[in-house]
Amino acid sequence: MARAWHLMNRPTGIPTNDDAVLKDIALAPLDDGMVHVRNRWLSVDPYMRSRMNDVKSYVPSFQIGEPMTGGAVGEVVESRDPSLQPGDMVLHMAGWRDEVVEPAGHFNKLPPIPGVEPQAFLANLGLTGGTAYFGLLDVAAAKAGDIVFVSAAAGAVGSAVVQIAKAKGMTVIGSAGGADKCEFVRSLGADEVIDYKAGPVVKSLMAAATKGIDVYFDNVGGDHLDAALAAARQNARFAMCGMIEGYNTGEPTTLRYIMRVVAMRIRMQGFIYTDYMGRLGEFYQDMGAMIAGGQVKERETVMDGLDSALDAFRGLFTGANTGKMLVRL
Repeated sequence: MARAWHLMNRPTGIPTNDDAVLKDIALAPLDDGMVHVRNRWLSVDPYMRSRMNDVKSYVPSFQIGEPMTGGAVGEVVESRDPSLQPGDMVLHMAGWRDEVVEPAGHFNKLPPIPGVEPQAFLANLGLTGGTAYFGLLDVAAAKAGDIVFVSAAAGAVGSAVVQIAKAKGMTVIGSAGGADKCEFVRSLGADEVIDYKAGPVVKSLMAAATKGIDVYFDNVGGDHLDAALAAARQNARFAMCGMIEGYNTGEPTTLRYIMRVVAMRIRMQGFIYTDYMGRLGEFYQDMGAMIAGGQVKERETVMDGLDSALDAFRGLFTGANTGKMLVRL
Protein backbone atom coordinates (compact mmCIF):
# COMPACT_ATOMS: atom_id res chain seq x y z
CA MET A 1 0.00 0.00 0.00
CA ALA A 2 1.33 3.43 -0.91
CA ARG A 3 1.75 5.99 1.85
CA ALA A 4 1.85 9.79 1.97
CA TRP A 5 2.23 12.55 4.54
CA HIS A 6 -1.04 14.41 5.15
CA LEU A 7 -1.42 17.87 6.71
CA MET A 8 -3.78 17.57 9.68
CA ASN A 9 -3.52 21.05 11.29
CA ARG A 10 -2.27 24.53 10.44
CA PRO A 11 0.96 24.61 12.48
CA THR A 12 1.92 27.28 14.96
CA GLY A 13 5.67 27.57 14.82
CA ILE A 14 7.66 24.50 13.76
CA PRO A 15 5.27 21.68 12.75
CA THR A 16 4.70 18.96 15.34
CA ASN A 17 3.82 15.27 15.01
CA ASP A 18 0.15 16.26 15.39
CA ASP A 19 0.30 18.62 12.41
CA ALA A 20 1.29 16.03 9.78
CA VAL A 21 0.60 12.30 9.73
CA LEU A 22 1.78 9.46 7.48
CA LYS A 23 -1.21 7.53 6.11
CA ASP A 24 -2.04 4.95 3.45
CA ILE A 25 -3.27 6.24 0.10
CA ALA A 26 -4.95 4.61 -2.89
CA LEU A 27 -3.19 5.00 -6.23
CA ALA A 28 -5.06 6.13 -9.33
CA PRO A 29 -5.83 3.46 -11.97
CA LEU A 30 -3.08 2.91 -14.53
CA ASP A 31 -5.18 3.95 -17.52
CA ASP A 32 -3.89 5.02 -20.93
CA GLY A 33 -1.54 7.98 -20.62
CA MET A 34 -0.80 7.27 -16.95
CA VAL A 35 2.56 6.40 -15.37
CA HIS A 36 3.36 4.60 -12.11
CA VAL A 37 6.47 5.99 -10.37
CA ARG A 38 8.22 4.77 -7.24
CA ASN A 39 10.00 7.65 -5.53
CA ARG A 40 13.70 7.30 -4.73
CA TRP A 41 14.49 10.79 -3.39
CA LEU A 42 12.34 13.47 -1.78
CA SER A 43 13.15 17.15 -1.35
CA VAL A 44 12.14 19.16 1.71
CA ASP A 45 12.43 22.91 1.31
CA PRO A 46 11.73 25.98 3.49
CA TYR A 47 9.01 27.31 1.15
CA MET A 48 6.85 24.33 2.12
CA ARG A 49 6.31 25.90 5.55
CA SER A 50 4.28 28.76 4.05
CA ARG A 51 2.16 26.20 2.19
CA MET A 52 1.05 24.85 5.56
CA ASN A 53 -0.63 28.20 6.27
CA ASP A 54 -3.99 29.24 4.84
CA VAL A 55 -2.68 32.25 2.94
CA LYS A 56 -2.49 33.34 -0.67
CA SER A 57 0.97 32.88 -2.11
CA TYR A 58 2.77 31.96 -5.32
CA VAL A 59 1.95 28.27 -4.67
CA PRO A 60 -1.37 26.93 -3.31
CA SER A 61 -1.65 26.06 0.37
CA PHE A 62 -1.70 22.44 1.45
CA GLN A 63 -5.24 21.39 2.30
CA ILE A 64 -6.16 19.96 5.71
CA GLY A 65 -6.52 16.17 5.54
CA GLU A 66 -4.94 15.95 2.09
CA PRO A 67 -1.49 14.64 1.03
CA MET A 68 1.30 17.21 0.82
CA THR A 69 3.41 17.64 -2.31
CA GLY A 70 6.95 18.64 -3.19
CA GLY A 71 9.89 17.91 -5.41
CA ALA A 72 10.85 14.27 -5.92
CA VAL A 73 12.93 12.03 -8.15
CA GLY A 74 11.50 8.61 -8.90
CA GLU A 75 11.81 5.57 -11.12
CA VAL A 76 9.14 4.56 -13.61
CA VAL A 77 7.88 1.07 -12.74
CA GLU A 78 4.90 0.90 -15.12
CA SER A 79 3.84 3.12 -18.00
CA ARG A 80 0.85 3.42 -20.28
CA ASP A 81 2.43 6.24 -22.26
CA PRO A 82 5.13 5.82 -24.91
CA SER A 83 7.12 8.85 -23.71
CA LEU A 84 8.24 7.03 -20.57
CA GLN A 85 9.49 3.49 -20.05
CA PRO A 86 10.15 1.35 -16.96
CA GLY A 87 13.53 2.25 -15.53
CA ASP A 88 13.40 5.90 -16.62
CA MET A 89 14.27 8.37 -13.86
CA VAL A 90 11.91 11.33 -13.61
CA LEU A 91 11.57 14.62 -11.75
CA HIS A 92 8.12 15.58 -10.51
CA MET A 93 6.17 17.34 -7.77
CA ALA A 94 4.41 14.42 -6.06
CA GLY A 95 6.77 14.17 -3.13
CA TRP A 96 6.02 13.45 0.54
CA ARG A 97 5.00 9.90 -0.55
CA ASP A 98 6.58 6.68 -1.75
CA GLU A 99 4.54 5.96 -4.91
CA VAL A 100 2.37 7.89 -7.33
CA VAL A 101 0.30 7.29 -10.47
CA GLU A 102 -0.27 10.43 -12.55
CA PRO A 103 -0.47 11.50 -16.21
CA ALA A 104 2.81 11.27 -18.12
CA GLY A 105 2.84 15.04 -18.56
CA HIS A 106 3.39 15.49 -14.82
CA PHE A 107 6.83 13.84 -15.05
CA ASN A 108 10.05 15.18 -16.59
CA LYS A 109 12.57 12.59 -17.72
CA LEU A 110 16.00 13.44 -16.36
CA PRO A 111 18.44 14.55 -19.06
CA PRO A 112 21.65 12.48 -19.34
CA ILE A 113 24.50 14.50 -17.80
CA PRO A 114 27.69 12.44 -17.28
CA GLY A 115 28.76 12.05 -13.65
CA VAL A 116 25.56 13.54 -12.22
CA GLU A 117 23.52 11.46 -9.75
CA PRO A 118 19.68 11.59 -10.00
CA GLN A 119 19.24 13.43 -6.67
CA ALA A 120 21.28 16.34 -8.06
CA PHE A 121 18.10 17.34 -9.93
CA LEU A 122 16.60 18.16 -6.53
CA ALA A 123 19.71 20.13 -5.56
CA ASN A 124 22.35 21.86 -7.70
CA LEU A 125 20.62 20.92 -10.97
CA GLY A 126 17.14 21.45 -9.57
CA LEU A 127 15.14 24.01 -7.65
CA THR A 128 17.91 24.95 -5.24
CA GLY A 129 20.69 25.28 -7.81
CA GLY A 130 18.40 27.04 -10.27
CA THR A 131 17.27 29.45 -7.58
CA ALA A 132 20.89 30.23 -6.78
CA TYR A 133 21.90 30.56 -10.44
CA PHE A 134 19.11 32.81 -11.68
CA GLY A 135 18.88 34.80 -8.46
CA LEU A 136 22.55 35.65 -8.48
CA LEU A 137 23.20 36.14 -12.19
CA ASP A 138 19.86 37.46 -13.45
CA VAL A 139 17.99 39.07 -10.55
CA ALA A 140 21.07 40.55 -8.87
CA ALA A 141 22.96 40.91 -12.18
CA ALA A 142 26.13 39.87 -10.35
CA LYS A 143 29.33 40.05 -12.37
CA ALA A 144 33.05 39.45 -12.02
CA GLY A 145 34.62 41.79 -9.47
CA ASP A 146 31.44 42.25 -7.39
CA ILE A 147 31.49 41.75 -3.63
CA VAL A 148 28.66 39.34 -2.79
CA PHE A 149 27.15 38.69 0.65
CA VAL A 150 25.23 35.42 1.04
CA SER A 151 23.14 34.56 4.10
CA ALA A 152 22.55 30.91 5.07
CA ALA A 153 25.66 30.16 3.04
CA ALA A 154 25.92 26.59 4.37
CA GLY A 155 22.40 25.75 3.21
CA ALA A 156 21.30 24.25 -0.09
CA VAL A 157 20.74 27.50 -2.02
CA GLY A 158 23.39 29.51 -0.19
CA SER A 159 26.17 26.98 -0.77
CA ALA A 160 25.34 26.95 -4.48
CA VAL A 161 25.43 30.77 -4.59
CA VAL A 162 28.88 30.81 -2.99
CA GLN A 163 30.29 28.39 -5.56
CA ILE A 164 28.66 30.00 -8.60
CA ALA A 165 29.88 33.43 -7.49
CA LYS A 166 33.45 32.19 -7.10
CA ALA A 167 33.31 30.40 -10.46
CA LYS A 168 32.23 33.70 -12.05
CA GLY A 169 35.05 35.75 -10.49
CA MET A 170 33.35 37.42 -7.53
CA THR A 171 34.46 38.07 -3.96
CA VAL A 172 32.17 36.22 -1.55
CA ILE A 173 31.26 36.81 2.08
CA GLY A 174 29.13 34.07 3.57
CA SER A 175 27.20 33.84 6.81
CA ALA A 176 26.65 30.57 8.67
CA GLY A 177 25.92 29.40 12.20
CA GLY A 178 28.66 27.67 14.17
CA ALA A 179 32.30 26.76 13.58
CA ASP A 180 31.64 23.62 11.54
CA LYS A 181 29.30 25.31 9.10
CA CYS A 182 31.61 28.30 8.77
CA GLU A 183 34.48 25.95 7.93
CA PHE A 184 32.28 24.28 5.30
CA VAL A 185 31.55 27.65 3.68
CA ARG A 186 35.29 28.42 3.63
CA SER A 187 35.88 25.06 1.92
CA LEU A 188 33.53 26.20 -0.86
CA GLY A 189 35.89 29.11 -1.57
CA ALA A 190 34.28 31.98 0.33
CA ASP A 191 36.75 34.82 0.91
CA GLU A 192 35.27 35.76 4.29
CA VAL A 193 32.84 33.94 6.58
CA ILE A 194 30.93 35.37 9.52
CA ASP A 195 29.42 33.27 12.29
CA TYR A 196 26.03 34.79 13.03
CA LYS A 197 25.92 32.90 16.33
CA ALA A 198 29.12 34.57 17.55
CA GLY A 199 27.91 38.17 17.61
CA PRO A 200 25.76 40.85 15.95
CA VAL A 201 25.55 40.30 12.19
CA VAL A 202 25.75 44.01 11.37
CA LYS A 203 29.02 44.41 13.26
CA SER A 204 30.48 41.21 11.80
CA LEU A 205 29.58 42.10 8.23
CA MET A 206 30.94 45.62 8.49
CA ALA A 207 34.25 44.15 9.70
CA ALA A 208 34.34 41.53 6.91
CA ALA A 209 33.20 43.87 4.12
CA THR A 210 35.40 46.90 4.70
CA LYS A 211 34.65 48.09 1.14
CA GLY A 212 30.93 47.34 1.39
CA ILE A 213 28.91 44.93 -0.75
CA ASP A 214 27.57 45.12 -4.30
CA VAL A 215 25.19 42.15 -4.09
CA TYR A 216 23.17 40.55 -1.33
CA PHE A 217 21.55 37.14 -1.80
CA ASP A 218 18.93 36.95 0.95
CA ASN A 219 17.84 33.59 2.32
CA VAL A 220 17.19 34.77 5.88
CA GLY A 221 15.76 38.28 6.29
CA GLY A 222 15.90 39.70 9.82
CA ASP A 223 19.22 41.00 11.06
CA HIS A 224 21.01 39.68 7.95
CA LEU A 225 18.93 41.96 5.75
CA ASP A 226 19.59 44.84 8.15
CA ALA A 227 23.32 44.15 7.90
CA ALA A 228 23.22 44.02 4.10
CA LEU A 229 21.39 47.35 3.96
CA ALA A 230 24.00 48.87 6.28
CA ALA A 231 26.91 47.58 4.19
CA ALA A 232 25.48 48.21 0.72
CA ARG A 233 27.48 50.24 -1.77
CA GLN A 234 25.89 52.58 -4.29
CA ASN A 235 23.72 50.74 -6.84
CA ALA A 236 23.81 47.50 -4.84
CA ARG A 237 21.40 44.77 -5.98
CA PHE A 238 19.54 42.50 -3.57
CA ALA A 239 18.11 39.16 -4.73
CA MET A 240 15.29 38.42 -2.28
CA CYS A 241 15.04 34.64 -2.27
CA GLY A 242 13.57 33.82 1.15
CA MET A 243 13.26 34.94 4.75
CA ILE A 244 13.50 31.72 6.72
CA GLU A 245 13.96 33.65 9.96
CA GLY A 246 10.27 34.55 9.94
CA TYR A 247 8.69 31.43 8.43
CA ASN A 248 7.65 29.94 11.76
CA THR A 249 7.33 33.09 13.89
CA GLY A 250 5.58 35.42 11.47
CA GLU A 251 7.62 38.26 12.94
CA PRO A 252 8.40 41.06 10.47
CA THR A 253 11.93 42.02 9.50
CA THR A 254 13.00 45.18 11.32
CA LEU A 255 14.42 47.02 8.30
CA ARG A 256 16.17 49.48 10.57
CA TYR A 257 18.45 50.63 7.72
CA ILE A 258 15.75 50.77 5.04
CA MET A 259 16.40 54.47 4.29
CA ARG A 260 19.72 53.44 2.73
CA VAL A 261 17.69 52.08 -0.19
CA VAL A 262 17.24 55.69 -1.27
CA ALA A 263 20.68 57.04 -0.44
CA MET A 264 22.57 54.14 -2.06
CA ARG A 265 20.06 53.55 -4.90
CA ILE A 266 19.66 49.92 -3.83
CA ARG A 267 17.54 47.65 -6.02
CA MET A 268 15.68 44.87 -4.18
CA GLN A 269 13.84 42.26 -6.22
CA GLY A 270 11.96 39.16 -5.19
CA PHE A 271 11.84 36.10 -7.43
CA ILE A 272 11.00 32.42 -7.55
CA TYR A 273 12.49 29.51 -9.47
CA THR A 274 9.44 28.99 -11.69
CA ASP A 275 9.98 32.45 -13.20
CA TYR A 276 12.81 30.85 -15.18
CA MET A 277 11.36 27.55 -16.37
CA GLY A 278 11.78 28.67 -19.98
CA ARG A 279 15.55 28.98 -19.48
CA LEU A 280 16.32 25.58 -17.96
CA GLY A 281 18.29 24.52 -21.05
CA GLU A 282 20.70 27.41 -20.47
CA PHE A 283 20.90 26.52 -16.78
CA TYR A 284 21.59 22.81 -17.37
CA GLN A 285 24.37 23.65 -19.83
CA ASP A 286 26.17 26.24 -17.70
CA MET A 287 25.61 24.66 -14.29
CA GLY A 288 26.34 21.20 -15.69
CA ALA A 289 29.69 22.46 -16.97
CA MET A 290 30.55 23.98 -13.57
CA ILE A 291 29.67 20.71 -11.85
CA ALA A 292 31.64 18.64 -14.36
CA GLY A 293 34.60 20.97 -13.95
CA GLY A 294 34.56 20.70 -10.17
CA GLN A 295 33.72 24.37 -9.62
CA VAL A 296 30.37 23.49 -8.04
CA LYS A 297 30.22 20.52 -5.70
CA GLU A 298 27.32 18.85 -3.93
CA ARG A 299 26.94 18.56 -0.17
CA GLU A 300 23.93 16.64 1.08
CA THR A 301 22.34 15.94 4.44
CA VAL A 302 20.40 12.71 3.92
CA MET A 303 17.74 11.13 6.12
CA ASP A 304 16.49 7.65 5.25
CA GLY A 305 12.93 6.43 4.88
CA LEU A 306 9.56 8.06 4.28
CA ASP A 307 8.96 8.05 8.04
CA SER A 308 11.83 10.55 8.47
CA ALA A 309 10.44 13.19 6.09
CA LEU A 310 8.81 15.38 8.74
CA ASP A 311 11.95 15.28 10.91
CA ALA A 312 14.02 16.23 7.85
CA PHE A 313 11.69 19.15 7.15
CA ARG A 314 11.84 20.38 10.74
CA GLY A 315 15.62 20.16 10.59
CA LEU A 316 15.66 22.97 8.02
CA PHE A 317 14.57 25.39 10.75
CA THR A 318 16.92 24.17 13.47
CA GLY A 319 20.17 24.13 11.49
CA ALA A 320 20.27 20.34 11.07
CA ASN A 321 21.35 20.47 7.43
CA THR A 322 24.58 21.37 5.72
CA GLY A 323 23.92 21.71 2.01
CA LYS A 324 20.79 20.16 0.59
CA MET A 325 18.42 18.25 2.88
CA LEU A 326 17.14 15.09 1.18
CA VAL A 327 15.09 12.06 2.12
CA ARG A 328 16.22 8.77 0.56
CA LEU A 329 13.58 6.08 0.02
